[in-house]
Amino acid sequence: MKSVQFFIVGLLVWGLFSFDSVWAGTTAWKSLTTQHTIIRYQSENVLVKFNKKIDYSYGGGFKSFFGNSSKKEFNSALQKKIDALFKRVQEILDMRKYMRKVKIEIYADKKKMQAAYSQKFKTQGHYRAWYRFDQNTIYLQVKDMHEGMLAHEMAHAIIDNFLKVRPPRASAEILARYVDTHLHD
Repeated sequence: MKSVQFFIVGLLVWGLFSFDSVWAGTTAWKSLTTQHTIIRYQSENVLVKFNKKIDYSYGGGFKSFFGNSSKKEFNSALQKKIDALFKRVQEILDMRKYMRKVKIEIYADKKKMQAAYSQKFKTQGHYRAWYRFDQNTIYLQVKDMHEGMLAHEMAHAIIDNFLKVRPPRASAEILARYVDTHLHD
């Protein structure tokens, strides 16, 4: 009987600390590095959702979700998919050169991403996704994203890092929309 009580108390204490860390924003970030990016996420569940939302084939035709493969195979397939998408954006823009890795910070939903925006920039932000040049980081949430949205933000990163002088915001936006529109051509 005592062991059952200890078990229940242990679960309650663990649950309180876990719940508190999520709300305090102290959940540890994990990362997955690809050839062109560093994907940052807070849970495997978010990473799996991110993978499912990006419907982009890299030529291998391998679709992996943790249930059908190992974590290593899943990570490898996701890395290939993200790098293929990145290279496709470079190809569409005709802006191919070595550049530092772009960080992709993934949030579970729009509310968490907007809270992060408010915390980072001390103002309200109502974006579905955005790219920040000075941090070389794409911020997005998995709830309503798709590969076109990620490609659009990758285009901003590539444009800003390729050109010696960053173009005006409106010009960069036109190019990024062009990428989104022609991604699957």
